[in-house]
Amino acid sequence: MHTACNHHHHHHLSSSFTHHFPYTKFFKHPTFTSLTPPTTTTRTLCSSMDGPKKPYRRRSSYGSSRKSVLKKTFKQEQVTFTAPVSDDPLVAIIGGGMSGLLCALQLEKRGVRSTVFDTGIHALGGRMGTRNIDEMVFDHAAQFFTVSNSAFRELVNEWSQKGLVRQSQGVIGDLEAGGHFFPFLSSPPRYIAVNGMRTLADSILSQSSMIEVVRPCWISSMEPYNGMWHLSENGKHRGQFDATVIAHNGNGKCANRLLSTSGLPLIARQMKRLELSSIWALLAAFEDPLPLPVAPFEGAFVKGIDSVSWMGNNTQKLSTSPNAGPPHCWTFFSTASFGKRNKVPQENIPNATAEKVKQLMLAGVEKALGLETGSLEKPMYTRVQLWGAALPTNTPDIPCIFDPLGRTGICGDWLLGSSLEAAAISGLSLGNHIADFLKSGGSRPDEFAVGLHEDFHPLQGHDIGQFPGLESNKNICEAEVQVGA
Repeated sequence: MHTACNHHHHHHLSSSFTHHFPYTKFFKHPTFTSLTPPTTTTRTLCSSMDGPKKPYRRRSSYGSSRKSVLKKTFKQEQVTFTAPVSDDPLVAIIGGGMSGLLCALQLEKRGVRSTVFDTGIHALGGRMGTRNIDEMVFDHAAQFFTVSNSAFRELVNEWSQKGLVRQSQGVIGDLEAGGHFFPFLSSPPRYIAVNGMRTLADSILSQSSMIEVVRPCWISSMEPYNGMWHLSENGKHRGQFDATVIAHNGNGKCANRLLSTSGLPLIARQMKRLELSSIWALLAAFEDPLPLPVAPFEGAFVKGIDSVSWMGNNTQKLSTSPNAGPPHCWTFFSTASFGKRNKVPQENIPNATAEKVKQLMLAGVEKALGLETGSLEKPMYTRVQLWGAALPTNTPDIPCIFDPLGRTGICGDWLLGSSLEAAAISGLSLGNHIADFLKSGGSRPDEFAVGLHEDFHPLQGHDIGQFPGLESNKNICEAEVQVGA
């Protein structure tokens, strides 16, 4: 789960609405030539039939209503780059979750440099989130992952050899209200990051020499100028790039705002079709082990309780000794429907909401475990967090999207599913595709368009995502993706 667009997103509003493309009705056959540097609000578009036009000035902003954003997005001109690709091309990757990191890694394997921009204040990783508080460790987003795709399996084997991930031996299963636990008997190998998911994200690029990481950074505008993308963060220039990758779904707001004026209507349209769930996470540490219905389980998908969909024992999962703790650190997730009903701006959660959500979720845990009301031990530490853009609920079922005219692509789990594996495959695929495109010199764009018109369909899975091979999710991510050398 992910929040690439967190409490700073409101700062973007003014800067990302400063540059506008004129309505298409004014131009019959536009070709894109920008005669002004990205710092001005003027855009010149020349019609091949009518000769040069005077710069067309608009009001500085439509305002920020969703309707106006949509109107503006779909009326904008398509940017068409015709300049040859640089001899030593540089790619901007906006978002440092699993898909963005692996896109960068794959580009490096193909000899292409990249810069990863990420909003993480403490670390990279997006939905690979881990919180360390004193001696307590909580995976507060992705809990574990499974492997069904051969390209991803290769990668996971590498991570295993480096000691970054290991198989988890603990028991997981379904927990029905009243304390009825049903273990998964034949589940595929489940992998966890040895010191919490965040450490895996930090380690992925540790050996790289062609990848620069810039964080915390909130890219607020993409401006095409002289055959390159110019990126800036609230007016501060962040570099120029031959191609750009959107590797975060934001919470629907950031990516859409970024794309609303950048001249990529087809990419923007696909991004706007994405729907995301909202899920509350409750981190809780207890002095004593929770009274579980069976020998300690490591995690359970909770059934029939509105406020809880998953409970995971971080202490047992991450510890190498059988009797770890205290404290006993648990991550509880709400259902998506509970998240939707109790949604507030995630960057400014009212104390009353946080307290209400905490009490409702703890009551849900009590009910799931079949305990008497009020008998659950009071936790020694709690923290609630809203993942406002938790997981995709629909998908186009393609590995990546790429617009060769605007030299911009999208990767992310939502293109194939809602799992770390789906994110990984998407990033690898787009990295490979962009490397092919850049090696071709960018002169044959028709051959490289992908995913710009695919329809979306609903996504099935647990409220906390999909786990290929686990339970009834066997058919997810089976499509092999060709990942080049």
